[in-house]
Amino acid sequence: MQVVFHLGAHSTDEDRLIRTLAENPEALQAAHVAVPAPNRYRLVLRDALLGLKGNPADPALQDAILAASVDEDRVRRLVFSHEFFLCVPARVITERGFYTMVPSKLGPLANLFPQAEVEFHMALINPATLIPALEARQKTVDYAAMMCGRDPRELRWAPVVRGMVEAAAGRRLVLWCNEDLPMIWPEVLRSLAGLAPEVPLRGEDAVAAQIMTREGLARLRAYFKSHPPQSVLQRRKVVSAFLDKFALPEAIEVEIPLPGWTEELVAEITANYEADIAEIAEMPGVEFLRA
Repeated sequence: MQVVFHLGAHSTDEDRLIRTLAENPEALQAAHVAVPAPNRYRLVLRDALLGLKGNPADPALQDAILAASVDEDRVRRLVFSHEFFLCVPARVITERGFYTMVPSKLGPLANLFPQAEVEFHMALINPATLIPALEARQKTVDYAAMMCGRDPRELRWAPVVRGMVEAAAGRRLVLWCNEDLPMIWPEVLRSLAGLAPEVPLRGEDAVAAQIMTREGLARLRAYFKSHPPQSVLQRRKVVSAFLDKFALPEAIEVEIPLPGWTEELVAEITANYEADIAEIAEMPGVEFLRA
């Protein structure tokens, strides 16, 4: 059995992947893929991880997790999703740095099903976007306390991913940029579910629908109906062209009212992020979904 852990990161998904896949029960059932509702397993997995302390689960515990998570008897691929697999939002930034605990999470998650073929999937996000989102989620903590004395320019993804590659120990590690989701959403859906490119899925424009005008979305759907894309690259070019014309400004612009933040600082953080992405995309052990 294949077991997939979709890890987040924070403020990147909010269960959209799981909800969209759940809209395709026929495709999932035909491929023997189970994408259970998160409320079925999140507490079960939490308790199992706490009890095991990183040790492998025995067959009885594995059966208990499966029984709580799925009703199907023949499951080829099982998908779990939760940003708290990584940590709570308050622990993203600590005195030690940025997501420093993430690599240590992969082994214990894999040990929930030690005989399974385990995969890890995760979106990366620009810290210039993530930090304001984290600050907004932590109502009782001010910006200075949340940053734990760290300079926002120090929050780098490349060291995190290098640690994840080592901890994954050869298991499949699939990453993508959250900023690219409107372009690569269908590929992310199929990668998570392990479905072939030709398998039709509902909700392939779910992300674009959230950031486009109604007129733009209607025109995009009509265009694809009359001009079915002949390749992934062609579809991405069409989506990009429609977003250029019909994107909602309020959906793609991020306000950053944080103390001491300037346009220059945001540009520096973003440049660091782009440099990290370029490095990560070429890392051995990383399967990177490019836009």
